[in-house]
Amino acid sequence: MKDFEALSRKHFDRQAAEYDQRDTYYYSQNGKISCRDIAQQIRTVPYEALLDVGCGTGFLLDLLSGQRAARYSGLDLSEEMIRVAKGKAIPGAEFVAGSADKLPYPDESFDIVTCSQSFHHYPYPEKAMREAWRVLKSGGLYILSDTGIGGVGAWIDNHILFKLARSGDCHTTNRKGIERMMANVGFTITDSRQIRGMIYTVTGKKETR
Repeated sequence: MKDFEALSRKHFDRQAAEYDQRDTYYYSQNGKISCRDIAQQIRTVPYEALLDVGCGTGFLLDLLSGQRAARYSGLDLSEEMIRVAKGKAIPGAEFVAGSADKLPYPDESFDIVTCSQSFHHYPYPEKAMREAWRVLKSGGLYILSDTGIGGVGAWIDNHILFKLARSGDCHTTNRKGIERMMANVGFTITDSRQIRGMIYTVTGKKETR
């Protein structure tokens, strides 16, 4: 199997130093759209601990720290992205390099888990989603924002284009596909919206048992 994680790591290590500054489709443009949407969505939501999976340069946690004091954790495959994020000295934030499907956190550690514009790089997407479920507290929110399509376009991307690409992109799905995956894991969908073009945000709640 193609090593999508290694490709993603190499791709984002190369981009890290100028990622924030290059506000284009291939760099940070979509990520900033998703991060701003998430920040707005949780502006009035109470939380004490939040994890951003695929945090990149820490753009989202930087936004959130200006809204609310909390314990912020960021995880990303790219060591260079983590280095840039740490250099921002974001209040209350800590960053580690790691994989979305092997989160290095105890069960029920976070009130909110976010994932913006990185899910299409995960070779084991449902496993990554189950890890988000595991580290969320009961009643916690999982907020996933990404760019994707369905139908024939998704088939072409997933079975042809992504197999040729060297950027680590490995699968695409649309908003409805993410909703179905979240429901299969056990989340209750509380919000689902198309933000701009192919960019969407879906929120699931880990219901108290």
